Amino acid sequence: MAKYKKQRKRFDEINVIPFIDIMLVLLVMVLTTATFIKQGIIPVDLPEAKAAEKEKVEKEVTVYVNAKGEMFFEKEQVDLKQLEEKLSTISKEQTVVLRSDKESKFQDFVSVMDILKRLKHEQLYIITKE
Repeated sequence: MAKYKKQRKRFDEINVIPFIDIMLVLLVMVLTTATFIKQGIIPVDLPEAKAAEKEKVEKEVTVYVNAKGEMFFEKEQVDLKQLEEKLSTISKEQTVVLRSDKESKFQDFVSVMDILKRLKHEQLYIITKE
């Protein structure tokens, strides 16, 4: 009958896989919260200051291109010429948001981008779905 010695296992290393899992969950939570704050979904009651100057707040302007190639400026249907006229009236520093349907022609997207470039609008967001 052979005697077996009980061997003790030493822990020379730390298993980091659970730590990485927890960190990834925390990262997702932070990124999700940051997205909600950016979009204004989380209500925040801002502090008041007596000496602060009010800045002129310009809202962003939205341009839509649907699957049929129809263009809309702030929910008003326009053609390319009308779109250029309306975009020429807004400030160059004002943000323009472009929402283009994935089924729309690429030429419609390029036409809107060409108008924005000609009018020297550099504050542009192109909205996509994740």
